[in-house]
Amino acid sequence: MSPGACTPLCSSRVSSSAWQKVTLIFEGVDTVAQIVVNNITVGRTDNTFTRYSFDITDVIEEVNAIHIHFFSAVWYAAEQSKIHQAYTVPPECPPPVQKGQCHVNFIRKEQCSFSWDWGPSFPTQGIWKDVRIEAYNLCHLVYFAVTPHYVRDAQRWSLKIESEFDVISSKPIAGLVTVSILELQTHRTFAVELHPGKGNIVLLINMSKSVALEPWWPRGHGNQTRYNMTTTFIIEGGYKIEKLSKVYFRTVELVEEPIPGSLGLSFYFRINGLPVFMKGSNWIPADSFQDRVSSKKLRLLLQSTADANMNMLRVWGGGIYEQDEFYDICDELGIMIWQDFMFACALYPTDLSFLDSVRAEITHQVKRLKSHPSIIIWSGNNENEAAIAGNWFSIPRAKMHIYFKDYVTLYVKNIQEIVLAEDETRPYITSSPTNGVESAKEGWLAHNPYDTHYGDTHYYNYLSDCWDWTTYPRPRFASEYGFQSWPSFSTLAQVSSEEDWSYTSNFSLHRQHHAKGNDQMLQQAGLHFKLPQETNPLKNFKHLIYLTQVMQAQCIKTETEFYRRSQSEIISGEGRTMGALYWQLNDIWQGPSWASLEYGGKWKMLHYFAQRFFAPFLPVAHEAEDVLYIYGISDLHSDYELTLRVSLHDWSLMEPVCTLAEEGVVLKGGAGAPIYKEPISELLKRCGNCTRQSCVVTFYLKGEELSSSSNYFFLSSLKDAVGLKNPQLLASVSQERDQFQIILETTAIAPFVWLDAGNVPGRFSDNGFLLTEKRKVLLFYPWETTSVKELEKSLSLTSLTDIS
Repeated sequence: MSPGACTPLCSSRVSSSAWQKVTLIFEGVDTVAQIVVNNITVGRTDNTFTRYSFDITDVIEEVNAIHIHFFSAVWYAAEQSKIHQAYTVPPECPPPVQKGQCHVNFIRKEQCSFSWDWGPSFPTQGIWKDVRIEAYNLCHLVYFAVTPHYVRDAQRWSLKIESEFDVISSKPIAGLVTVSILELQTHRTFAVELHPGKGNIVLLINMSKSVALEPWWPRGHGNQTRYNMTTTFIIEGGYKIEKLSKVYFRTVELVEEPIPGSLGLSFYFRINGLPVFMKGSNWIPADSFQDRVSSKKLRLLLQSTADANMNMLRVWGGGIYEQDEFYDICDELGIMIWQDFMFACALYPTDLSFLDSVRAEITHQVKRLKSHPSIIIWSGNNENEAAIAGNWFSIPRAKMHIYFKDYVTLYVKNIQEIVLAEDETRPYITSSPTNGVESAKEGWLAHNPYDTHYGDTHYYNYLSDCWDWTTYPRPRFASEYGFQSWPSFSTLAQVSSEEDWSYTSNFSLHRQHHAKGNDQMLQQAGLHFKLPQETNPLKNFKHLIYLTQVMQAQCIKTETEFYRRSQSEIISGEGRTMGALYWQLNDIWQGPSWASLEYGGKWKMLHYFAQRFFAPFLPVAHEAEDVLYIYGISDLHSDYELTLRVSLHDWSLMEPVCTLAEEGVVLKGGAGAPIYKEPISELLKRCGNCTRQSCVVTFYLKGEELSSSSNYFFLSSLKDAVGLKNPQLLASVSQERDQFQIILETTAIAPFVWLDAGNVPGRFSDNGFLLTEKRKVLLFYPWETTSVKELEKSLSLTSLTDIS
């Protein structure tokens, strides 16, 4: 059977007689293909991530036929592995539980398309981005980029404008370039000269100090100000090119400097001179098939990111460099991007052809993306430094030097070299996790890339009690951490049938690509919750789904609150944590994963929790040696004097047993600091008959200008709670313009109240909450047109007491 397939692209009418040059442009080919025009091979492709330009001037006729012969990515990867005979480049294959294909590190394509521990093996092939024919005389604009620079000494902003042309002329071409930014009263004209071949123009415009210029700020720290710029090229011979673009003013620094009272170095970002705590998650491809990722889908996922108070996403290195619209929306919403290059969890070859392909890929992507203010860092790979340091692939010690050399060759001598040459405005790190400059000192491969005294850290622990904050590391920056859960039943039902609807069905096992994942979820949930024992299989399955989401949300709440309160502390040399990016934001299909957004965009309980634990300011609690501590966490730029209200609720009563008011509490801007401390035994004694098992603590901050949402702290496992009652939840629905109001009523305190709209797309204003009021008003924001009747029919209510 042939490994290739032939796709006729088009039959077109183009005459070369009117043009000096005609090129066939592919913005993206997935992946291995032969390009044939009028039965003549004009080129080949082998990299999903690069832009291909084929000169077809001499082969086109009045009527033309273009064919693309595709070759199997799986076959090609295996062949490349066979050709590489000098030494193996592990891993050869993914773990069996992932049900994937082998040798993905030998092909420059989306690495997770051969399978991952949260997604299927769908090794796609085809034309996945725009394709076009360009015909021109004299010259043609190929790349255009604008980057801001701030000169501290002069206290002046400038813009660097870079243009790259394909110049056909055999001699230099003169021209004029006019740059206009009306809002900033900027109008400059430059005389330029383009040289034959690749003609580059670099212009530097100093902005006037007399004009008020507003920078671009991350979400929650200011406006995402943009300015419209028009660049006009007038080339000799009367050629005119006009380029409309958006420009932004933003600086970024990755600060790695000594910290008093601690070994190691800091690792945090300063944006426009302001230290910013990074709150967010990790982005994976939104679908296995990129043609299904519509503008609407991108907007929905990124708006949900913003709505959960996130300010950063890490575009993970096993996926793709996202489409232009992704970065445009992030610019608009103020979502910062940590941009990995597309290498993940593997070692890679460094033969000449592979490196040539990578160099073209990196050059193209940096030129394409560097104008976006949302991108604040480039990172060489995902976990490959850690893979070598931890010898994930059991390489004999005598051969390790080969892979050390390959690592430095790829990520330092090639990728870093290109990034530093192409982009002066952002930091570059070789890997994630990494020890940053300390890794560089150790020859770019740290002995322990997970050292909490340096760089960023990835941390997963499914066996320890996730409610126990002492099990978590106190890193400088937590760029990955997480727990799995199952998506909602309505999402699973789209791809399953009745025989699949149990936790141990073949379907449930097939969709789980993480070894022991289903058991780990139940084991973690069972530490604090009673597991369902329903005789009705479907009801039991739905309750297990609910409980895995409760577990995931509560685990990541505990861990994230720990990281946020560690931002201003050094404990035993560790701390000053300045970022919390949980794994992962979104799903690639319908199955169990670490995501907080299901395939299709539906919010899991975790995403509603994130909306609260990533709030701009909030109180968080923890227990240490039987003492309750409450910290005030703030991203705000000023200090505020507030009142802390702490209440104890008996599980069996609707009114608080007691409420304590701590006045004059100072919430420090851009910090996390303790604001309350009391032995739990004394707190319980003050509140009458409360015990750890019979009561729960709630607390919030209130002032004249600010009020936080209420937070809570459980004094015991909820499987040991005494006094919990069936809340007899009731909901009434009414429509208010383009949204719906839901009035929720209860007869008892209810933990983890969950409203599910079934197949009605949309989200609630709040969900998964501890309900301590008799009446709570919520909103439902539909993503498509619906009605009160349809929403009432689909709406279901669940709380923890339903699990039995």
